[in-house]
Amino acid sequence: MDAGLDEAHMKKVLLIAYHYPPLRGSSGIQRALRFSQYLSDFGWQPIVLTAHPRAYASVSDDQMGEIPNSVPVERAFALDAAKHLAIGGRYWQRLALPDRWASWWFGGVWSGLRLIRKYKPDLIWSTYPIATAHKIGYSLARRTGLPWVADFRDPMAQPGYPSNPATWRAFKTIETQVLGQCDFATFTSPGAIAAYRQNYPALPANKLVLLENGYDEEVFFRASLESPPAAPLHGRPVHLLHSGIIYPSERDPRQLFEALAKLKAAGALSASRLQITLRATANDHFLQPLIEQHDIADMVHLAPPVGYQQALREMMSVDGLLVLQAANCNGQIPAKLYEYLRAGPPVIALTDPQGDTASTLLRSGVDAIARLDRTDEIADLLQRFVEDLAAQRAKRPDPMLVAACSRRERTRQLADLFEQVMRGRAK
Repeated sequence: MDAGLDEAHMKKVLLIAYHYPPLRGSSGIQRALRFSQYLSDFGWQPIVLTAHPRAYASVSDDQMGEIPNSVPVERAFALDAAKHLAIGGRYWQRLALPDRWASWWFGGVWSGLRLIRKYKPDLIWSTYPIATAHKIGYSLARRTGLPWVADFRDPMAQPGYPSNPATWRAFKTIETQVLGQCDFATFTSPGAIAAYRQNYPALPANKLVLLENGYDEEVFFRASLESPPAAPLHGRPVHLLHSGIIYPSERDPRQLFEALAKLKAAGALSASRLQITLRATANDHFLQPLIEQHDIADMVHLAPPVGYQQALREMMSVDGLLVLQAANCNGQIPAKLYEYLRAGPPVIALTDPQGDTASTLLRSGVDAIARLDRTDEIADLLQRFVEDLAAQRAKRPDPMLVAACSRRERTRQLADLFEQVMRGRAK
C-alpha cells in the first residue's frame, strides 16, 4: 500500500520488520504493528519495510485491516530457504545465514534504498528476532548515514544459542556490527541489558535502552465487547489456557506433564476438575506423544491457531492462564505475558522466581509461581491453584499496575527515544 505523507509536520522513520501482517502465529507481530499504528500520534510518520508473504510459514488476513491507510508498506523480495531452496528436504546452509530468510537482505536493501530516496526518512528502526532485519538495517545505515535504532527485543548470540556454530558466528558478527553502528539498542527486559553490558563493557551505558513489550488497549476493548463471561465453575472443570508457541527447550512442558500424571495417579486432580488447552504451540508433533506417554490426554488438549481477536477473547474467557518460561530465558519476558495480564484471569507461571518473567508478574500482583523444571513444585502449586480458582480466591493481576504496560505507552517511549537520537545528531 502507499499513501501521501504529511511531510510538513512529521518526521519520518523507516521501520524494518519481518514480523508484520499477514504473518500469522507469532506474538512478535504486535510490536511492529502497534508501533506503525501509534507513532503518528507522537509526531513520527512510519514507513514499513517487511518481507514478501511468500516467505511466511502461515498467513492470515485477520490483522491486515489494522495497518493504517496512511502507512506505506513495502513487501520486499524474500524466500524461506527451507521452503523455496530445499531439494529433498535439505538446503545449503550458506543460503540460510544468518537465518532462513537471508535472501530478504538483497530485496530489503534494494527496496530500502528506494524508499529512502522517495520518502527521505529521518531515522531507521529495525527489529530482531529475524537477524536479517538487523543486517538490512546495518547496510542501509552504513550506506545512507541515517540514524538507526536497533530493537533487539531478546539477546541474539548467547551461550549455546544458536546451537549451530556457523549460525552462532553469523549472529555474533551481526550483533557486533549493529552495536557498533546503531545510535541506540533497545531490549525488552532488564536481564538482557545486563547481559549485554557484561558482554560489551566498552559500550556507553546509555546506548542500551529498556523498551518492554505490552498490550493493545483498543484491541482488548473490541474483544471485550464480544467476550461472553466465564461460566460458573459449579459442575464443570477449571479451564487453563496456554496461548502461543511452546519451545521444546525454552518452554519445555515435560515436568508439567509429569506433575499432572502424578496428581492424576494420586486422585488429587482429574479431567472432571481440570482441563488445559495448549493453543497454537507450533510443536504439536513434539507434544502429543508426551501427552499420551503420561496418560493425560483426557486433561491436556492441543488446539490449532486462531485469529488474534479470537485468541484474546479466549484469554479473557478462561479461568486461568498458564505461563511457561525456562531458567535459560531469565533475561527474557514472553510478549504474550502482557496480554495475559491485561486479559484479567489469574495467572499461574512455571518459571524461575529469579528471572525477569517472575519479576514482572510479581510487580503485577501475581505470585502463583513454581520452577518449570521441578515436578514436585509444579504439582503442589497446580493443586493449590485449582483449589483457589474453584473457591474464587485466586489472585488476579492488579489493573492499575497493568495499565502502564499498554502499547501506546511503549510507542510514546520509542518516539521519545527517536527525538533523543535526533537531538544527539544535531549537536
